Amino acid sequence: MSDRGPAQGRHVPVMRDRILELLTPALDKPGAVHVDATLGMGGHAEGVLERFPECVVVGIDRDREALALSAERLARFGDRFRPVHAVYDEIKAVVADLDLPAVDGILFDLGVSSLQLDEADRGFAYRVDAPLDMRMDQSTGRTAADVLNTYSVEDLTRILRDYGEERFARKIARAIVHDREIEPYTSSARLVEMLRRVIPAASQRQSGHPAKRTFQALRIEVNDELEVWRRAIDEAIDVLAVGGRIAVLSYHSLEDRATKQAFAAGATSSTPPGLPVELPEHAAYLSLVTRGAEAPGDDEVTTNPRAASARLRVAERVRATSTPSASRTRKGHTR
Repeated sequence: MSDRGPAQGRHVPVMRDRILELLTPALDKPGAVHVDATLGMGGHAEGVLERFPECVVVGIDRDREALALSAERLARFGDRFRPVHAVYDEIKAVVADLDLPAVDGILFDLGVSSLQLDEADRGFAYRVDAPLDMRMDQSTGRTAADVLNTYSVEDLTRILRDYGEERFARKIARAIVHDREIEPYTSSARLVEMLRRVIPAASQRQSGHPAKRTFQALRIEVNDELEVWRRAIDEAIDVLAVGGRIAVLSYHSLEDRATKQAFAAGATSSTPPGLPVELPEHAAYLSLVTRGAEAPGDDEVTTNPRAASARLRVAERVRATSTPSASRTRKGHTR
């Protein structure tokens, strides 16, 4: 357990008031059930429990320390809060295990949490020297050091380019492979030093800290975040009740693109071209609540700089379906 104090003083939930406003039609009723699928330190969950006094919140997180902190923070709500240790792409199994036929609200706040950024020994932050871990669940899986010390130039280039949108991906990958033959990578300071050496000074002046994109790419790879998210968004839509709403906060263009595609697939009729009448089973099963992706206001970004890259999308379930939403998502409705 961390000794840095309670969660309330360490976590500012991004776009909390706007999310609560958009979830109100789904949660402001007796017996409502909301799933906070990325619980973190419980800031959004606390807002839901306070705003909707007849709502039960199921909080999912793969990070055991985050679950412990949030459970302490939300203890005053008694059995209206139910913490669950799981990865968010297991949301369907979590809901089934709780004997819930469906849920009324779902929130995903993607990316790295304040807890993980603030704990130096987790290895997420590039501004302090720490072991290169980056696992959201430290009890299992490969670390960032494992990736750096075992991946080929080609694989390192791919994750740096695709997950970090790093212009100098191949140059960095070659430097990693060269340097690890001298000494394996174990700490963040050595990696940051290499990035300062390899990335041109002009790019560093224009694009901010040279380690930002590499650390993001490593975190996404270590935690399999994009594949987990693609599975999770489909499972979440499947457990959403008619009239229920799902809200997603993304911090990376690839996460937001996957969200946009899944929502667009659900909001688009799949009636074959040429049919004069839309068949009920082909009608849209989602309605888009937000027009595109909403960004936080300037005031929020000023007080909470971590919100700067956040993008919020919300959709509502408008009809039940007999087949999982993933089957329709795979058909190419990706506008």
